[in-house]
Amino acid sequence: MKIKSEMFKESGESLTSPSLPVQIFKFLIVFLIIYILEAIIPSIISMEPMMQEMQSQGMLDDTTKISLKDSMETATIISAYPKIMIPSLLSTVFGTITSIIYCRNIEVRPVSSMGVRKRKLVPHYLMGLLVGVVMISAITLLSVATGVNSISICKNFNTGIILLYLLGFFVQGMSEEFIFRGYFMTTIGGHHSSFLAVGISATAFAFAHIFNPGFNVLSCINLVLFGVFAGLYMICFDDIWGVCAIHSMWNFMQGNFYGISVSGTGDTESIFRTTAQTTKGWLSGGTFGIEGSIFTTIVLLTGIIIVLFRIRKNQSEKELR
Repeated sequence: MKIKSEMFKESGESLTSPSLPVQIFKFLIVFLIIYILEAIIPSIISMEPMMQEMQSQGMLDDTTKISLKDSMETATIISAYPKIMIPSLLSTVFGTITSIIYCRNIEVRPVSSMGVRKRKLVPHYLMGLLVGVVMISAITLLSVATGVNSISICKNFNTGIILLYLLGFFVQGMSEEFIFRGYFMTTIGGHHSSFLAVGISATAFAFAHIFNPGFNVLSCINLVLFGVFAGLYMICFDDIWGVCAIHSMWNFMQGNFYGISVSGTGDTESIFRTTAQTTKGWLSGGTFGIEGSIFTTIVLLTGIIIVLFRIRKNQSEKELR
């Protein structure tokens, strides 16, 4: 099945090089710039808590050897603090801004080619929120129903903090979609096949998480599948708003509703707490969280099949007009 996209058609008229290696190289440069910009504020505000945590663990003693693993574990603990995590999520706005600036001024193409469209913005975003809730809930409840996880309500949770996390994930989910789908996928799709564009951008999205705690083969596969699902969903609805909403709600529901580690980032303030009842990582997801679970694989594959059928139906209806 050949997938057609108005966004790819618009992107194909840009001034960017049609060479795939050049497009990938440019993306790596842009991604590095975004990574630095997004890390400035979190690095500044986490410096003092990081030193305090390391000191409390005796890691700053002259006789203590600090391993990379110890440093990463400490950084994971610190990054889960609300006073660190929430500003970090909000700082991802630089990803959205940089992607738009690059596409508008370097590739010289309209933001509509990134999926930024006014038409049906609100209904598509609201539908995306619902899809995100349904998908992550299906994954979590499947794991609970099979005895892999147990779930309990947290007696004391800070509603204000949870709402701030929700705001943060609205920004963060949008940012990652603008980087990997709005920019990278549409750049490739403008000069190459849609499937190649979806596949490469999804793979790049997965490898952007390679240094997250608990990252393994299954979590990598699931991240690729999420990227494929998001790319196809964006093509299906011909804008970026739905996938922004799905991504945001996917992360928020994991971390702050069900109390699951989001891509290995550790535990945060949540309404429920989901606890693994098995040591089998391929079932529970291990330290990476439920994104590393086989249940996520099943739900994402189902979602991909449904969206592909929807795309095929849309294209058939257009051909009949």
